[in-house]
Amino acid sequence: MKLKNIFTAAAVSIMLTGCGLYKKYEQNTPVPDNLFGTSQKIQESSGDRSIAQMSWREFFTDSLLQQLIEEALVNNTDLNSARIAIEKSQASHNAARLAYLPSLTLAPQGTLSHFDTNPWNKGYNLPLQLSMDVETFGSITSKKRAAKAIVLRAQMQEEVVRSNLISSVAQQYFMLQVLDRQLEILLQTDSLWVGSLETQRTLFENGKSYSTAVNQMEASYLDVKAQIADVRRNIVSTENNLCRLLAITPQHINRSKWGSVYLHHPDANGDAGERMFDTKYLKLGIPASLLENRPDIRAANHALEEAYYNTQTARAAFFPGLTLSGAIGWTNSPGGVITNPGKLLINALGTLTQPIFARGKLIANKKIAKLNEEDLQNKYVQTVINAGNQVNEAMADCLTAREKHQYYHRQVQVLHEAYTGTHLLMDNGKANYLEVLKAQESLLSSQLSEAMNMYKGSRAVIALYIALGGGTK
Repeated sequence: MKLKNIFTAAAVSIMLTGCGLYKKYEQNTPVPDNLFGTSQKIQESSGDRSIAQMSWREFFTDSLLQQLIEEALVNNTDLNSARIAIEKSQASHNAARLAYLPSLTLAPQGTLSHFDTNPWNKGYNLPLQLSMDVETFGSITSKKRAAKAIVLRAQMQEEVVRSNLISSVAQQYFMLQVLDRQLEILLQTDSLWVGSLETQRTLFENGKSYSTAVNQMEASYLDVKAQIADVRRNIVSTENNLCRLLAITPQHINRSKWGSVYLHHPDANGDAGERMFDTKYLKLGIPASLLENRPDIRAANHALEEAYYNTQTARAAFFPGLTLSGAIGWTNSPGGVITNPGKLLINALGTLTQPIFARGKLIANKKIAKLNEEDLQNKYVQTVINAGNQVNEAMADCLTAREKHQYYHRQVQVLHEAYTGTHLLMDNGKANYLEVLKAQESLLSSQLSEAMNMYKGSRAVIALYIALGGGTK
């Protein structure tokens, strides 16, 4: 009686312990507060629609850019590899789902035997063999759920590649626009400096200037020519980069003029540069939405989910496993007696396996699974922190670019006035070539810096859009 009670108590204990193996994964890893930082000048909005909720077609309104993005989403090899990874993980998940079902195989067998002077004996078996692992303590369920988490993680990785691809195409497109703008500035400067050089040569020929003035003016003019060559080379390089993203051969990329199309909002005001990064319309949304929008955070969560179920599987390995097997078919060789014709053969077998000593393998597997789960929890928190940091950095870049744009814009205006006035004074013999040269070079440098700052501002807006989880729709 006492022995019966012991077995009953042991069985109840095993059942109660095994119930926890069916528990579903729940995200309970704490994440830091103030994800966007506390020094942000633009307040986080709780009621307005975040820019991350805009589809990329809403955010990038340039029709030529939209065509390039669509082409990249179809052709890009990295994105197609991510899609293949999803299909492979789905195949594994389907196999895990079918693990509940029995396996059925046909294993025909024929024998031919001969002993001493007896005639040859012919025998055959035509069995259908069936084998089935019975769900006992959640091992099959945990493996299925882990496989599902792998599918979801692969889908999130595809979204990460997708959003990064959209960002890269857009950044290269805007770089082309800015290079076009810089080339335009340099060509205009080239035509203006030709006039300055001719003026110096005329003054030299009339004895009103020195050869050194002509030489220095020509050297400065040739430097502009060299910059034009560099910009044209950079345009080719940027077009080639875009072609690689689109998985097409090197070719010219059609694009609109810089500032002709707004970036993210039709009501953005200001000049061509300010419209590209008007912070008035950069709605962040609430920090909690970052966890729902960012595909890399969701991928980290699904990796943690997979680790959780792997731990459940490692725990289930300590409990008994039940396997059912059997066969049905025909044979003419039951036992050791050869008969003909064949008769129906049926057999069944049930096997209960309880691990007792596995040389520490089960304990090690469980410990490794738990450590892996703990490691992924830390990585999940770090992914969230990195996301908040990226939002903060992108927003700071937007604000800085907008502030600097005001300075550059005014600087270009005053330097243009200075250049015009100085050139006029030189024409009338009231200013020397050095003053004109300095005014010309300062104006050119300011114009090129203004154009590059506008690109940095647009790049910051794109980075903010991606950092908030945009580009996945």
